Amino acid sequence: MLAAPSTSLRSVRDLRVPGPRKEYVPEPSAAYWVRLLPLLAALACVTRLPSFRWPLWNPDEGYLAVQARILADGGELYETVVDRKPPLVPWLYAGAFALFGDSSLLPLKVLAVAAQLLTAVLLASLARRRWGDGAGRTAGVLYLLISVGLNPEDAQAASFEVFTLPCTAAAMWCADRRRWGAAGAAVACAFLAKQTGGAVLLPVLWLLWRGGPSRRDALRLAAGLCAPVLAAAAQTTPSGFLFWTVTGSGAYASFTGSELHVLARGLVNAAVLAAACAGILPPVVRVLRIARTGAAELWLWLASSVAAVLLGFHFFGHYYLQLMPPLALLGTAALQILPRDRTIRAVVTSGCACALFLAWGLLAPRPELAHATRLAETVRAHTGPQDRVLLWGIHPEGYWLADRTPASRFLTAGLLTNYSGGRNGPQVGEKYAVRGAWPAFREEWRAHPPTLVVDDSRGKAYAPARVPSLRRALAVGYEPVLWVEGAVVYERVDRRGR
Repeated sequence: MLAAPSTSLRSVRDLRVPGPRKEYVPEPSAAYWVRLLPLLAALACVTRLPSFRWPLWNPDEGYLAVQARILADGGELYETVVDRKPPLVPWLYAGAFALFGDSSLLPLKVLAVAAQLLTAVLLASLARRRWGDGAGRTAGVLYLLISVGLNPEDAQAASFEVFTLPCTAAAMWCADRRRWGAAGAAVACAFLAKQTGGAVLLPVLWLLWRGGPSRRDALRLAAGLCAPVLAAAAQTTPSGFLFWTVTGSGAYASFTGSELHVLARGLVNAAVLAAACAGILPPVVRVLRIARTGAAELWLWLASSVAAVLLGFHFFGHYYLQLMPPLALLGTAALQILPRDRTIRAVVTSGCACALFLAWGLLAPRPELAHATRLAETVRAHTGPQDRVLLWGIHPEGYWLADRTPASRFLTAGLLTNYSGGRNGPQVGEKYAVRGAWPAFREEWRAHPPTLVVDDSRGKAYAPARVPSLRRALAVGYEPVLWVEGAVVYERVDRRGR
C-alpha cells in the first residue's frame, strides 16, 4: 500500500511563484542602492570589456557610423541615406559624433555599457518590488551575466538591440507602477530604437487590463506611445519614415529562400543562448513542474520577445538579446521558492558561462574586420577626400574606415538585391530590391558616378554577374585595376588618364 504524500511535498506543490506584491512595497532605501549600484556598474564594465578590443564588431555598427557621418554633413535620414530601421539609434550615433568626433566608436561603446547597466538596474528594481531585496540583487546580477551569452559579434556590438533593452525594461517598470504615460513613451522609444522593441506593448497592455483600466489610463498610455513616434516621423519625413520602418520590408521579411540556412542559424543561436542561461533555465523548468506562476506579464514579455525574434525569419544572434531581460526575471521568480543554495548555484553557473563568453570575445580573431580594413586602406590610397566610392558588399564599415563618402544612399548591396539577412537562395537579385531602389540608384550614378567601385561580393549571390544594371555600368565606364583578397577594385576610365 502506497504511503500518503508527505505534508512538505504537498506544501511545495501548492506554492506559487509570487506575482507583484500588493501587500508589500519596500520602502526607499538609499543604502540598498548604494551597495548594489557599484556592484552592477563593475559587472557591466567587465561584461562589456571585449567590446573595446576592436574598432567595431559587426556591419550594423559600421552602418550606423556611416549614417551618422552623412547626417553630420547635412544629410537627411530616409532621403540622403536609408535603412530599414527607425531613427533613434542613428541619431544617438550622430549626437555622439557631434560631441566627441567621428573617428572612434569609443563613446558609443561607453553608452552601450550604460545601457546595459540601466537595464540591470530597472530589472533589479522590478524584482525587488515583487520579491524583496535579495531578488533585486539576483535579477540585476543574473541579467548582466547572461547579457554576453551570444557570439561576441552580436553581444558586444553597440547595436540597435542594446539600446532597445533599457527602453523595454523601462516600459515594464513604469507599467508595474501604473505610470501609463511614461510606460507608453518607453514603448515608443523601444520601437524607435528598433521596430521589434514595440513587442513589449503586449505585457504593458496586460498590466493595464489586469489593473482595471480607466479610460484616462488608456488615453495616457496611447498618448505616451503616439507622441514620440509622430514626432520622429515629422522630424524625418512621414512617408519615408513609414516606408522604411514598416511597409518597405516585405521581401526582407519573407521566409522564402535559404530556409535551411536561416533555420540552422536560428537553432545554433538558440543553443548558444541556452548555454549562456544554463544557470537560469533549470530552476525555471523545475518550478514549472511543481508550481504555477502568477507572473503572467513576465511570460507575455518573453512570448512577445520570442515573436520579435521570429519576425522576419532571419534569426541573427543579436535578435536574441531581446529575450534576456524577461529570462532574467523569470529565473529570479523561480529561485524565490527554491532553497537558497539553488540561487547561489544559478549565479555561479551563470558566472562560469559568462567567463567563457568573455574569453571568446577577448581571444577570437576578426577576419572580416581585417579584410574591411585592408580594403579601406586600398580605397584611401587610390582616392582623394572629395571622391565618392561605391563598396558593393555587405560591410558598410569600409566607408567609415576609409573616411570616404558613399556614392549612393544605399550603403549595402542588400537593399538593392535582398541579400540582406544572408539569404543566398532564389529571392536574391534586382527584382527583389526595395521598391524604387534601382531607379534612385541609377539616378545617383548618373549625377555622381563613383570614382572607385569595389566589388566585394567574392562569389556570393549578389555578384555583379547576377546584377545586370551594375554589370552594364561597370562594363561601360570602369576597368578593374586591383584585386584585394578576392575583392575587385574598379576605377573610372575617364579618371585614369589624368
